[in-house]
Amino acid sequence: MNAASYVIPLPPQASLPVVGESGRYPVRRIWCVGRNYLEHIREMGNDERAPPFFFAKHADMLVPDGATIPYPPLTKDLHHEVELIVAMKSGGLNIPAEKALDHVYGYAVGIDLTRRDLQIASRKKERPWEIGKSFDYSAPCSAIQPASKIGHPAKGKIWLTVNGKEAQKGDLTELIWNVPEIIWQLSQQVKLAAGDIIMTGTPAGVSQLQVGDKLECGVDGVGTLKVAIGQPE
Repeated sequence: MNAASYVIPLPPQASLPVVGESGRYPVRRIWCVGRNYLEHIREMGNDERAPPFFFAKHADMLVPDGATIPYPPLTKDLHHEVELIVAMKSGGLNIPAEKALDHVYGYAVGIDLTRRDLQIASRKKERPWEIGKSFDYSAPCSAIQPASKIGHPAKGKIWLTVNGKEAQKGDLTELIWNVPEIIWQLSQQVKLAAGDIIMTGTPAGVSQLQVGDKLECGVDGVGTLKVAIGQPE
């Protein structure tokens, strides 16, 4: 079907740049893993024995490297969570962990911006986390590094600074569930496909952000990302 087949204009396709390529990576869905670094589980006061779980953001919530992000509405407690991102080139249901990396196109670094006060309020009322996690501009993401060039990183520093001061620091070896296990578990819940990206969890050190803050983050061997927090829209 072409554009004339629809009663309103087609929304733009969310996409990410790819390092060394002129073409872009089209994003279908954004999946996020909750509670996948032990120290972050402890700092948030959650049960470290409980398995991680999954939630989603919408693809049009992606923000490119270098952007200024409007401070979001409804919150007074915006937090940063730096994460390794996995970009899928294929998928399916019930993907075995030993076959999972065959479905990975590449990797990036991103930030799961969180309206912490709204997330905690929802959790106390046993409501979905969507209001705290899924909002405009909540998914900054770097360019994707193809796995064909960098391999499949299983170790390396993951970090974030706010105004030049280190806030988060960890290592990919500290993931409770590694990338193949994440793909295996998530593919039991939904049918994964090309264009899906997965945010794999954050290390300890999450903290409150203010208008004017400048964030820089990275994953060794994958890349870096810079964004700033601007005035509300």
